Amino acid sequence: MTPDTAEVDLDAAEAAAAALLVALGQDLGSAHVADTPRRMVAAYAELLTVEPFDFTTFPNSEGYDELVLVEDIPVRSVCEHHMLPFVGVAHVGYLPADRVLGLSKLARVVDFYSHRPQTQERLTQQVAEHLQTHLSPRGAGVVVEAEHTCMTLRGVRAMGSRTVTSALLGRLRTDAASRAEFLGLTRDRRTR
Repeated sequence: MTPDTAEVDLDAAEAAAAALLVALGQDLGSAHVADTPRRMVAAYAELLTVEPFDFTTFPNSEGYDELVLVEDIPVRSVCEHHMLPFVGVAHVGYLPADRVLGLSKLARVVDFYSHRPQTQERLTQQVAEHLQTHLSPRGAGVVVEAEHTCMTLRGVRAMGSRTVTSALLGRLRTDAASRAEFLGLTRDRRTR
């Protein structure tokens, strides 16, 4: 998977960061803040750089047909409305068909879509749709739980609040038993 991203101009970003901080009344002459524009740009560049990866699948030679679920995949993204981080975990699963996925690829798909300005709802849907499109399982499901600093550090300042989103496709959406199993496993994990 290769991201569609524009070229990054770190020098222009650093100049813009310096201008933003000065406009917000920050003293860049202070020894503690003088290098902040560079550090700020480096932090955002890291948060917004999408790394390519190979979406490795294997034949489902054993005919495995039960749910595959990886829990607690770290999510680090940036809210596209405020450019503030949101962090949490994703629980990603699928019902295999003809192919199975290398387990680390579930985490890589989450990472791939989270390294961009994003909404949690879109991120959740993108991960599920990616699995459905590129793996063709009988069903795919994603639950993301995250804390949004745009809501906890500013505005309403709802410290400790967490947003939970889900996307269910194929049999995980249409088959009540499969849906209940997936959501039950992710819900059980949240109550442990």
